[in-house]
Amino acid sequence: MNAVIYCRVSTEKEEQKTSLERQEMELLELALKNNMNVKKVIREKSSGYNADREGVLDLLEIIKSEDVDAVLIQDETRIGRGDAKLAVIHCIHKEKVKIFTLHNNELELSDADTLVLKIVSHVEEFQRKIHNAKIQRGIQKAIKNGFNPQKNIKNNHKGGAEKKKLPIGEIVRLRNLKLTFEEIASTLRGTGKYDVSKATVHRRYKEYIEEQDMNGKD
Repeated sequence: MNAVIYCRVSTEKEEQKTSLERQEMELLELALKNNMNVKKVIREKSSGYNADREGVLDLLEIIKSEDVDAVLIQDETRIGRGDAKLAVIHCIHKEKVKIFTLHNNELELSDADTLVLKIVSHVEEFQRKIHNAKIQRGIQKAIKNGFNPQKNIKNNHKGGAEKKKLPIGEIVRLRNLKLTFEEIASTLRGTGKYDVSKATVHRRYKEYIEEQDMNGKD
């Protein structure tokens, strides 16, 4: 089992430095006792009420990009306090990573905290469903107007700026079919080839039109 150790104190006081060292030592012993491979030890001095701590951001990046099974902490207050604690725990659990404390083995939340996390998860699931529905609606509208995902989008880069290698020719064609920029963006994302926002599609379309106008004047 691969693990990351996270240690935190809230101030720069000398006694807190000792606390950091003690947390690290005790958690390294816990990892050794349970045959865990420690990939990294994160130590930071910051308030637990802040969710955007540098150490926490490093922790979330590691568990998202590397093979990590567990996060080791002294107790639940080290991961955070108040809403920040729940936010960090939610992000860790989303990556299917377990949290182990020094004294209670796998972290056990109160009934109230568990309920909050369940509600957040349900809300995120419905947000994903709504987002996917918007993409599908955009694709269906485009198909109804003659768009063929397999035929039309094949590195069709014509004119305009291509900073993201978008098929500007197809963007123009879909715009001429009266699709909104949001619907065009959803259609492109739905192909699985282009991770693009409404703002980017609008900007590329505008750049293309401006370039065409300039070429016409020349």
